[in-house]
Amino acid sequence: MSHQTCTTDASAIPDALKNFDSLPDSANVRQPVVEGLFSCSAATVWRMVKRGSLPTPRKLSERVTAWNVGDLRKTLAGV
Repeated sequence: MSHQTCTTDASAIPDALKNFDSLPDSANVRQPVVEGLFSCSAATVWRMVKRGSLPTPRKLSERVTAWNVGDLRKTLAGV
Protein backbone atom coordinates (compact mmCIF):
# COMPACT_ATOMS: atom_id res chain seq x y z
CA MET A 1 0.00 0.00 0.00
CA SER A 2 1.44 3.39 -0.91
CA HIS A 3 1.10 6.49 1.23
CA GLN A 4 0.51 9.91 -0.22
CA THR A 5 1.59 13.14 1.38
CA CYS A 6 -1.24 15.63 1.60
CA THR A 7 -0.82 19.34 1.78
CA THR A 8 -3.91 21.19 2.80
CA ASP A 9 -4.74 24.82 3.11
CA ALA A 10 -5.57 25.67 6.73
CA SER A 11 -8.83 27.23 5.55
CA ALA A 12 -9.91 23.82 4.22
CA ILE A 13 -9.85 22.33 7.74
CA PRO A 14 -13.36 22.39 9.27
CA ASP A 15 -13.71 24.72 12.29
CA ALA A 16 -15.15 21.82 14.30
CA LEU A 17 -11.90 19.92 13.76
CA LYS A 18 -9.71 22.91 14.64
CA ASN A 19 -11.75 23.42 17.82
CA PHE A 20 -12.56 19.77 18.62
CA ASP A 21 -11.02 19.92 22.10
CA SER A 22 -13.29 22.80 23.11
CA LEU A 23 -16.55 21.22 21.87
CA PRO A 24 -18.90 19.81 24.52
CA ASP A 25 -19.37 16.04 24.62
CA SER A 26 -23.00 16.57 23.59
CA ALA A 27 -22.00 18.23 20.28
CA ASN A 28 -22.23 16.49 16.94
CA VAL A 29 -19.74 16.66 14.08
CA ARG A 30 -20.03 15.76 10.42
CA GLN A 31 -18.00 13.25 8.43
CA PRO A 32 -15.14 15.57 7.30
CA VAL A 33 -14.28 16.12 10.97
CA VAL A 34 -14.26 12.36 11.64
CA GLU A 35 -12.02 11.87 8.59
CA GLY A 36 -9.61 14.47 9.99
CA LEU A 37 -9.62 13.05 13.51
CA PHE A 38 -8.78 9.56 12.32
CA SER A 39 -6.71 10.62 9.26
CA CYS A 40 -8.69 8.50 6.87
CA SER A 41 -10.93 8.66 3.83
CA ALA A 42 -14.71 8.69 3.75
CA ALA A 43 -14.76 5.05 2.67
CA THR A 44 -12.53 4.08 5.59
CA VAL A 45 -14.80 5.93 8.05
CA TRP A 46 -17.72 3.77 6.91
CA ARG A 47 -15.62 0.57 7.02
CA MET A 48 -14.63 1.44 10.59
CA VAL A 49 -18.30 2.01 11.53
CA LYS A 50 -19.25 -1.32 9.96
CA ARG A 51 -16.60 -3.24 11.89
CA GLY A 52 -17.43 -1.43 15.14
CA SER A 53 -14.16 0.47 15.60
CA LEU A 54 -16.00 3.80 15.21
CA PRO A 55 -19.31 4.67 16.86
CA THR A 56 -22.44 4.57 14.76
CA PRO A 57 -23.42 8.05 13.60
CA ARG A 58 -26.81 9.59 14.19
CA LYS A 59 -29.16 10.53 11.42
CA LEU A 60 -30.15 14.12 12.27
CA SER A 61 -32.29 14.58 9.17
CA GLU A 62 -32.80 12.99 5.79
CA ARG A 63 -29.49 14.36 4.47
CA VAL A 64 -27.51 14.99 7.65
CA THR A 65 -25.52 12.32 9.49
CA ALA A 66 -23.28 13.23 12.43
CA TRP A 67 -21.18 11.66 15.15
CA ASN A 68 -21.41 12.49 18.84
CA VAL A 69 -18.24 14.21 20.09
CA GLY A 70 -18.30 12.35 23.43
CA ASP A 71 -18.48 8.99 21.64
CA LEU A 72 -15.58 9.98 19.37
CA ARG A 73 -13.48 11.08 22.36
CA LYS A 74 -14.03 7.66 23.98
CA THR A 75 -12.93 5.97 20.76
CA LEU A 76 -9.83 8.17 20.49
CA ALA A 77 -8.98 7.41 24.13
CA GLY A 78 -9.37 3.68 23.49
CA VAL A 79 -12.22 3.34 25.98
